[in-house]
Amino acid sequence: MSRIFIALLLILSSAAVHAEQLPVEAFGLLPQSEQVKLSPDGDKLSFIIHNQGNTYIGVKDFKTDATKYVVSTDNQEFKIGWYRWANNELLLVSADYPVKQRGIKYTETRLLKVHADGSGKLKTVMKPKKRELNPQFQNGIIDLLPDEPDYILMGLALKVANRPDVYKINLNSERKRKLLQRSRSDIHSWLTDQQHRVRLGYGRDETKIFYRLYDLATDEWRNIWEYEIFDAPDITPLGFGLNPSELYIRAIHNDRYAIFKVDVTDKKLTKTLVYADEHYDIEGSLIYSRKTKDVIGVYHGEANNAKVYFDPAYERFQKSLNKAIPDAYNNIVSVSDDENMYVLYTSNPQTPGAYYLGDRKAKTLEFIIDEYPFLLQKNLSDKRKVSYQARDGLSIEAYVTPPYEGVESKKAALVIPHGGPMVRNYGGFDWFSQFFASRGYTVIEPNFRGSSGYGFEFEMASIQKWDGAMQDDLADAAKWLTKNYPVDKNKVCILGASYGGYAAMMAAVKQQDVFRCAASFAGVSDLEYIVRKAKRFTNYKVVKKQIGDDSDMLEQKSPVNFAKEINIPLLLIHGDKDRVVDVYHSREMFEELEDLGKVVEYIELENGNHYLEIEKNRLKTLNAFDKFLTQHLN
Repeated sequence: MSRIFIALLLILSSAAVHAEQLPVEAFGLLPQSEQVKLSPDGDKLSFIIHNQGNTYIGVKDFKTDATKYVVSTDNQEFKIGWYRWANNELLLVSADYPVKQRGIKYTETRLLKVHADGSGKLKTVMKPKKRELNPQFQNGIIDLLPDEPDYILMGLALKVANRPDVYKINLNSERKRKLLQRSRSDIHSWLTDQQHRVRLGYGRDETKIFYRLYDLATDEWRNIWEYEIFDAPDITPLGFGLNPSELYIRAIHNDRYAIFKVDVTDKKLTKTLVYADEHYDIEGSLIYSRKTKDVIGVYHGEANNAKVYFDPAYERFQKSLNKAIPDAYNNIVSVSDDENMYVLYTSNPQTPGAYYLGDRKAKTLEFIIDEYPFLLQKNLSDKRKVSYQARDGLSIEAYVTPPYEGVESKKAALVIPHGGPMVRNYGGFDWFSQFFASRGYTVIEPNFRGSSGYGFEFEMASIQKWDGAMQDDLADAAKWLTKNYPVDKNKVCILGASYGGYAAMMAAVKQQDVFRCAASFAGVSDLEYIVRKAKRFTNYKVVKKQIGDDSDMLEQKSPVNFAKEINIPLLLIHGDKDRVVDVYHSREMFEELEDLGKVVEYIELENGNHYLEIEKNRLKTLNAFDKFLTQHLN
């Protein structure tokens, strides 16, 4: 098995990599491999491979020793979001298609199917019938049905827009389906229990979140929780235990999100604490046993190996893996139904990512493939967790990636705010920050207020507060870095994507005493435009509540309105097919700055999306950043 993968590895690694400085391709090529998964019976191994800008799904059959590539895409006609094994012979693939209709740009999703042995063509799982709607989202798997391997449950809005019914889909036909549950008012998604019954509906009425439960005792639906979005109590059901009366939820505990159990037969819905971290939110999904079908743990980014096991047997096995591969992040990413065969993903600063095939009975662990072959055995920089005090005394966590050993430090630094903004950075390998560290820069990535992971109050600090203390936190990160690392305070640049791009542009407006230059990828420049465009979509009132709807306030928080005040170099990069932040934002910002004779450069990426998922665009972007920083920080 390994020989096939190693042969491919040699093809991908044929470019020269022996130069003193690692080539841009070492970081900018799409990862060689991802989403490595076992079939339910453990007899086949599937994987995504990226090569020369194209993406493939391959399947290795252990019995025949044959490998078939069953799906391919250039990432422009459609992008593979994820895929799953429906049964031992069929793969289900979620595909994202860029669409533009009547001047509106958006993404449509479709669920495709393909035989694992390579026979037949890639087909859609479901086609609407006459007089049915053709909904935007058609990839919503609610449940795989292991006792009925030729069927799945899907949520599809075929009758009323944005109100999905639940259908039992025949995987052997594009037309055969059975309606199991009719849509209910404003229900957007459904959840089944471990007995594969539809039990819970999630809904949103403008800005009100609510959940409805199917009561097995009364055969009736009843409301169980409701609240305003961005307000407490902010409860999220995660899944049922093997006991159908046992529902696991995420809810606030001492201002941190924690895991609780609720007995849904209890009318009071009393919460029983299962797991909490006094310092961080628990943001991950539940971990289920493939054998018992019960909950055995939860994913938690701040835990060892990013998971917490409630079951001691699984915790013991995890410890044995950590002993076999010490000082590494070891994550079981796929297991067979009998839990004998498994796929292990492991990484550390010297190995950014590799997959292994494990056999518990044979007690073997066999190498499959590397994620970033160009970076094998390279002396990568270790990302370090730090904390600093903001100007108002609030403690902010961040990650610092220093320059590579053996690479001449530029004595310069980059502040890289994340997108979202209601997400966060974690430790571990990251191709983006590693690229800049390989060029001699010190990188700091702050989890500024408004980031997730640090409690409800901390995260809600982003609501209608763009350009406030969130922005100050970034300047404070730069000042802290120059005091604690060998960095020239006059050689600091800010660089970010999406919300991070917005923050970079606002820094160019307001924080020129701290930042010598700024660079934005797919950044937001006009908040009024964001709110105005949201009128065409169902989340309009959510957007208004999150960003604001006061025109004067939005104008004051939009960097496009303050181009005349920008006096530091600014680089703008944007994909012309971006469906998250429209390319309008960078085009308008560039035009305003160019008309004023400012130092600005604009690069528009052909067929580019919001996530740099086209390889040539990723390479072009890294090269542009490298050139811009060399020009303005040396």
